[in-house]
Amino acid sequence: MTGEATVTVQPVTEQAVVLRLSGTLDAHGAGVLGRELDLRLRRADERGLRLVLDMSGVRHVSSTAVHTLDLHTRHRPADPVLVTGATPQVHRLLTTTPLPGIRLYPSLEGALAAVSSRRASRNARTWLSPAEDVPGEVFGLRAKARTSGIIGIAQGILIARYSLPGPADAFALLRAASQHHNVPLRVVASAVVAAPPPLTEREWFPGRLHAPPPGLGLPQADAVDPRDRRQVLRAALYAAVTLADADAAEIHLTDSVQDEALVLEAHHGLDAAYRDCLALVAGPPAVCALARIAGRPVTVADVAANPELAGHPVGRAALAVGSRALHAVPMVTDAGDCNGVISLHRVEPGAWLHPGQADLDVMAHGLAMWRSWYGRTVVQDALEYLHLQAAGGG
Repeated sequence: MTGEATVTVQPVTEQAVVLRLSGTLDAHGAGVLGRELDLRLRRADERGLRLVLDMSGVRHVSSTAVHTLDLHTRHRPADPVLVTGATPQVHRLLTTTPLPGIRLYPSLEGALAAVSSRRASRNARTWLSPAEDVPGEVFGLRAKARTSGIIGIAQGILIARYSLPGPADAFALLRAASQHHNVPLRVVASAVVAAPPPLTEREWFPGRLHAPPPGLGLPQADAVDPRDRRQVLRAALYAAVTLADADAAEIHLTDSVQDEALVLEAHHGLDAAYRDCLALVAGPPAVCALARIAGRPVTVADVAANPELAGHPVGRAALAVGSRALHAVPMVTDAGDCNGVISLHRVEPGAWLHPGQADLDVMAHGLAMWRSWYGRTVVQDALEYLHLQAAGGG
């Protein structure tokens, strides 16, 4: 590159590293670009990271530089380099030439969110693949992986959005918003990844109306703070156990950042091995996934007699905690969207509950409406607070 062009490298998350280019990429600079790409791609692959090429500071790109970019990336159509921030001139060059090894994104935030979505989708598919029993010291890795990955991507987005010095500063913002509004850190991070960028410098969602919370429909609902996520989920969990006369129960909520996979959020009577196996559910044969897909309650009268479940890790995990019968009720909003599932366990086999169980259905619907309200109100309040702090107005 000429003296006018510069290259800097910034690891912005645990999943991606950014190669920032600025100035003019002329024919001379193509050689330096090639050497940088060769080095950075090799290092990124060794560490399991995605390479993001930030070209927002590039004023001009020569055809030689485009050829160099193609030469070093054309073998990567399945694992492309993500290119962001291209000016109209640079964008035209990159789109008129076939470049199978790159993917264009208008912003660094969008590229980092894409990294998160792809990694989460891959993890969701592999975490529930058939496997032998894992040793006790491995329990919890699935939950930790889903949390750290999302938080890391959120940190990267905040670094790019607010020009922060590094991940520690981004984490401080996430933690401040989490603590100020009593929203779990992972939920704040997931919202940062999923939400569109702030619309103004002072407000993330200008003109937003604060609707009152819906009725929870839970026993002693007056004593439950609808803004306290953990309190609501625990109250719903114990109400479900009581209504269903169940021996154990769990509540999964969908996560838009992870392709609407079901994330275990509350449980009763289930051991660490079961919780680890069901930490994130991507699809069948887990009963909660079946209920979400069907949009109606699903019963498995005997896990041991169900061929799909009995030979699968989730079925073996249920049998290991003594659960023979399962019943799952989807949380469906008025709009018909399923945003979670309540699953109930009994030691004795048999269909002790049936679709249309009025009390459980009503409670699941109320919980779905609460969750929708919570995302539009409490979580967005936390994002507004984060944005104000980052913009220096807090």
